[in-house]
Order: sequence, then structure tokens, then C-alpha cells
Amino acid sequence: MKKNIIKKQNKKVVAPRGVQVKTSERTAKTNWSVSIYVYWFIILFFIAATFYILGRSHNTNIKSQNNEIVEETLMQANDYYIRGKSEILSGNIEDAIADLTTAIETNKNAIDAYILRGEAYMQIGNYQNAMNDFNAALEIDDKNSIAYYDRSLLNTRVEDYTAAMNDINNALATYASNPNDVLQMRDLYAKRGQLNLWLKNWEGAVADYKNSLARPEGVVTPSVYAERAEAYTALGEYQEAINDYTSAIRVISEQIQGATSSEQKEDLSNRAMTYFEKSAALNLNIGNVASARSDLEAAIAIASSLNDAETMDRLQKLISEM
Repeated sequence: MKKNIIKKQNKKVVAPRGVQVKTSERTAKTNWSVSIYVYWFIILFFIAATFYILGRSHNTNIKSQNNEIVEETLMQANDYYIRGKSEILSGNIEDAIADLTTAIETNKNAIDAYILRGEAYMQIGNYQNAMNDFNAALEIDDKNSIAYYDRSLLNTRVEDYTAAMNDINNALATYASNPNDVLQMRDLYAKRGQLNLWLKNWEGAVADYKNSLARPEGVVTPSVYAERAEAYTALGEYQEAINDYTSAIRVISEQIQGATSSEQKEDLSNRAMTYFEKSAALNLNIGNVASARSDLEAAIAIASSLNDAETMDRLQKLISEM
């Protein structure tokens, strides 16, 4: 009986030990699995971090390369623009157009290249292409006074004076809010005065010419005085017109002193001769015969210096008929 009891006790004692061994193994396996997960998590973290750093570095390099490409493209466009401008000044219009076209193809927003190419097209009489370029420039920047001014000149050439007037008004408005070194208010007012003269808006022309002459910047041209004289003549203000012709002749005499070519001197002399004759006609109109004779004699002296025998004979006949 004791032996049986002992065996049973031994079995009872052995059994718990067996159970304890299995529990320990299970715990060890669990701990090992956790450590593996942590290990792989760390590995994956470092892999992800590495790719992230490499990715950022790659993107930075791409952005840097793209910036370099953009800067290089803009530099190329500017180089072609500068060369095109130089070609225009040299009179090589076709070469200028080719360079400016390349500048535009390199940079579609090269507004200055559009404007300059439009001016080049206008010089060779390709008015449709010139209009396209000025329109393209204004699509990029509808506040560009230079594009408006150039398009006004173009519309004047094709005798669309209403469109030219709209453009010069826009040029004046945009220049007032955003001035530049290319245009001057003196010239803008003078251009609008000329358009008003052609549209027979005499009062508007006189006002614009007054504004032009009142501006401190730039150089006064004799045509501003002469054109205002025409407006005054149309208004019947003959003495004002005579005064303006006198002023135009005075400016011409100053310009002749600085003329560098015989062609310039001849052109200025012819204009002065014309203004003397117009002043003579106005003086006759108001009964000032002595002044009229004096004007015609001055015109004859210029005609003589130009060896213009035909004009001399015509003016001599006018004097003899007084």
C-alpha cells in the first residue's frame, strides 16, 4: 500500500515539473518572437529613413537642375533679344526678326521681344505680323504703355485713326500709373495732338500740343509748333498760328547748327522755307503786308541756298503781286 501511494505521489510530483518546463519554453519562444519583431522594426525604420533622405536629396537635385534650366533658358532668350536689338540699330531687320523669333520661342512670355519684333515688322511694312506681335504683348501685359504706343503708330499708318486714338489714350493712362524709360509724356501728348488734328478736333489738338510743350523732359520738335499752328489756323486764330510758325522756325535754326549731315540740313531748311511761306499767307490774311513780304523774302533766301530756282521764281511772283 505504501509503495502504491509513493508512486502516485511521485507521479503527482513529476507531473507539475513537466508542466513547468513547457510553460518556460513557451515564455522563451514568446520573448524571442518579440525581440525579432523589434529587430525587424528597427531595420525597416532605418531603411525607410534612408529612402526618405535619398528621396529628398534627389528631389532637391531635380529642383536645382530645373532652376538651372529655367535660368539658362531666360539667359538665352535675353541674349537673342539683345542681339536682335543690335541688328535693328544696324539696319539688319531680317536678322533681327530671326533673333527675336528665337527669343520668343525660348521664352513665350518675352514681352519685350514681341514688342521689338513688332517694331521690326512695321519697319519693313509687314503690318499684319506687327499687329499680331503688339496684340500678343498686350495679352501678356495689358498695362504695357509701349505696346499701346507702338500699336497706335501702326494703326496710324494703316489710317485707322479711331483705333490709334484708343491706343494712345491707353498709352497715356498706363504710362501715368507705370512710367518707363522708353516713352515720355511730351511725345505721348504730341502724338495724340496729331491724331486730333487729323480727326479735325482742333480744340483737342491745341490742348494736347500745349500739354506736350509744357512738359519739362525731352526735346521740343518744330513739328509740334507747326501742327499746332495748323489747328489755330483752322480755328481762325491767325496770330497764334503765326507765332507758332515763328517758334517752329526758331527751333529749326537751332537744330541746323547741330546737324551733322547735308541731308539733315537740307530737310530742316525745306521745312523752314515752308513755314515762312505759311506765315506769309496768314500775315496777308490779317492785312500785315510788310510782315508777309518779310516772310517771303526769308523763304526766297533759303530757296537760293538750296539752289531751288523753281521755288525762288514762284515766291518772287507772290511778292510782285502784293
